[in-house]
Formats: sequence, C-alpha cells, structure tokens
Amino acid sequence: MVSLKLSGLALYLAAVKQTVYPGNFNAILDAPASKSCMQRACALALLHKGATIISKPGKSNDDLAAIQIIQNLGAVTEERDGALHIYSNSIRPVSNSIHCGESGLAVRMFTPIAALGSAEMHIDGEGSLLKRPLHFMEEILPQLGVTVTSNGGFLPLKVNGPLQNNRIRIDASDSSQYLTGLLMAFAHCGKPGTIEVINLNSKPYIDLTLQMMQHFGYEVKNEQYQKFEIAPYDFNKAGKINYAVEGDWSNAAFFLVAGAIAGKVVLKNLNLYSRQADKEILKVLKLAGVHISIADDEIMVRKSILKAFQFDATHCPDLFPPLLALAAYCEGVSIIEGTERLLHKESNRALTLQQEFSKFGVGISIREGKMFIEGKKELTAASIFSHNDHRIAMACAVAALGANGAVNIEAAGAVNKSYPGFFDTLQMAGIKICQINRVMIYLLPLLLQCSLT
Repeated sequence: MVSLKLSGLALYLAAVKQTVYPGNFNAILDAPASKSCMQRACALALLHKGATIISKPGKSNDDLAAIQIIQNLGAVTEERDGALHIYSNSIRPVSNSIHCGESGLAVRMFTPIAALGSAEMHIDGEGSLLKRPLHFMEEILPQLGVTVTSNGGFLPLKVNGPLQNNRIRIDASDSSQYLTGLLMAFAHCGKPGTIEVINLNSKPYIDLTLQMMQHFGYEVKNEQYQKFEIAPYDFNKAGKINYAVEGDWSNAAFFLVAGAIAGKVVLKNLNLYSRQADKEILKVLKLAGVHISIADDEIMVRKSILKAFQFDATHCPDLFPPLLALAAYCEGVSIIEGTERLLHKESNRALTLQQEFSKFGVGISIREGKMFIEGKKELTAASIFSHNDHRIAMACAVAALGANGAVNIEAAGAVNKSYPGFFDTLQMAGIKICQINRVMIYLLPLLLQCSLT
C-alpha cells in the first residue's frame, strides 16, 4: 500500500480550471473582509496584553495564515458568535516556527514581531512567496540586535532576538510592509524609537497601519512620512479591545469594474473614509466616465460607455489588475503609471498582465514605468493562465464578462489567497461558470489503490 502526502493548497491551485461565460452581471453585494485590516488586527491582538474581539473576520488563506502565526507565537484564538476572540500576553511562542503561506504582508510584518522574543524562530512560506526577495531583513534587523540567516536572501529565514529598537534609516522602495512590521515591533521595546524612511511607496497602507495602531493604544508621530517617532507601549494597558474588520476595497474593485463593463452592481460594507489604498478605484471609475452613485452605506455602478483614462497607481499597485480589465473596454489608449511596483508580487504582474491580456486581443505596451492599454469594444475568447496569482485570475474573470465567448482560466484556485468566494459571487450575480477539478481526474486511478494521508 502506497501512502501519499499532498499539500492541499498547492494541489488545489494546480487543479482547478474555471470557465467563465460572458453575460450580464447584476448583484447587490457585501464587500468581503479586508485582509490588509484582518492581518494587521491579528498582529496587534497578539501584541496586546488581554482580550481582542475581531468582528467580521476574514477567511482568506492569507487571513488563516495570520491566525496560525499568532497561535504559534502564543495567542489563544476562539471563533464564537461570528467573531474571532483572541487572548494574548504578548509574545509567548509555543513553537519555534511560523509559516506565512503565500502572504507577503505576513512575512514582512511578522518577522520583526517574532524577533521580539529571545528564542530562535524559523520563518517559512510556500509558492510564490519563496521567490520574493527578503534582503531587507538581513540588512536592517542586525542593526537592531537580531541575528538573521536566510536562503540567499529568500525564505526560509532564521531570526534570533530579542529585537532592540534604535534610531535606524530604511529604504522602503520595495514595500511599505517592512515599515509596518518595524513600527509594531518598535512600540514593544520599552523605550522610544525612531525610524527614518526614504523612498516610501504605498503611503496609504502606512496610514492604515498607524490608524489601527492608534485604535490599539499606540502612539506614533509621523513627520511627513520621512521620520516616525514611536512611543513605548504602556504594558499596564490591559482589558478588552473590539475591532471590526472593514470591507475590502481591493476585492471590491473587481466587482465595481464588473458592473461598469457588464451590468450593474450595488456594493455595501465599504468605508468611504477608509485608509485603504485601493479606495482610489472610485477616482478611476469617474475618470473613465462610469455611471456611479455613492451613498453613506452603498455604492452603485452600472454599465457605461467607457473612455480612456490616465492614472498613477504607484501608491496602490494592487489596483493594476482590475484597472487593466477596465481599460480593456475603454475607447482609446489608457495609461497606468507605476509598473515598477509590480515586480515582486505573486508574479511579475506587469509582464503576466501583458501576456494574458494579449490573449484577449488587447494591445499592451510597457515603457518608462507606464502601461499603455488599447481598449476594445469586445474581447476575444481565450484560455488564460493565472500564474497562481489571485489578482490575475480575478482580473481575467472580470474581463471575460464582455468577451465574445467562453474564457478558460487555469489555476483559478489562486483566488483562495484573498477571496475564496470570488467565483461563487460571480455565479450569484448571474454569470455562468463551469469548474473542472483536474486532480480528481488524474488521481482517480491512484485513489483506487493508494491511501491518502
């Protein structure tokens, strides 16, 4: 008898193909939970001494990875009455390792947090995260008393603290997520700390971090995003903290674009005053001539005659995929700036977007940090590969709504990273979807003679 051990996530990503048919998209939806907020809330709940109740918690793979990480670092979690209850006494590791899944935010935020302890911690991940460079950790953490070893600048990492804050200067051009982790870690070092920053991109994400830190009782002075003065955390602050996870503007953007090109959508559970970077989708929709109505508790978008737009996505690079789906249907040539921010995502998104949308017959050129997209009235049916990138899969699915035939999306299970219910939501909105789970076909002969463990 042969015994096989299979990674459920890797298996699913490789297996699932979704076929999306063009159609009329019509729905009233609640935006899913923001994983940017959910993961930060988990980290702050871990560092808080006492109880934290997170309402409207996220369920994406990245969110689940964050929950597992804080459990390994000493937090006790319990789901009850639709909320996540977290009990912590700060860093008290029950394991010498944490696994970040494919979450870039998790590895960049939790590494300095894990280094607050004195025990050696092993940090690993899977999939595309193994290809993301982490040289920043080797350059900065030793300045804070942390020993760091890596796999040539990539995962897995080993860190041995405890981290001691200091006055440091960092280059944040690669990602603002490193700064998020350092801000949280510095606040727990028992003395004031200073972080000087150059080349900070994605400033709205730092606004979100600071807003959430303030909610949890931290004091950070932001001097024009060039210097951050972090006050030591008052460990006598105990008690319960309540936090409600906002709706996710990053995922909502795909459905707003779907309404603009293929029907009508009403989205609820979105904070119009959010610090999330991808709230900028509203600005782009208006630039493209989309009919949009905004009220306090909902946003309505309907199919419109779309015109080319120009937008700088440097500080909101996750908008590139839905914006490309929108630009594909705009009359004229749209220009999106900031392609340099796409190099170290789940894939090199600039190139993968260009490659996959060219299969739709969309002309795309990239030069001098800008993407030029030639819009069409109707896209060509095609077979698409997601490159195991959740946002590529979602962008191509939305683009398929106005194609001249069915669109096949290979490795569509990548959407589980941020929004497991994405394709179910398309179906509820009236879009025909067919799924093929190829693994079951390939493994059927093995299942008859093997026991899977």
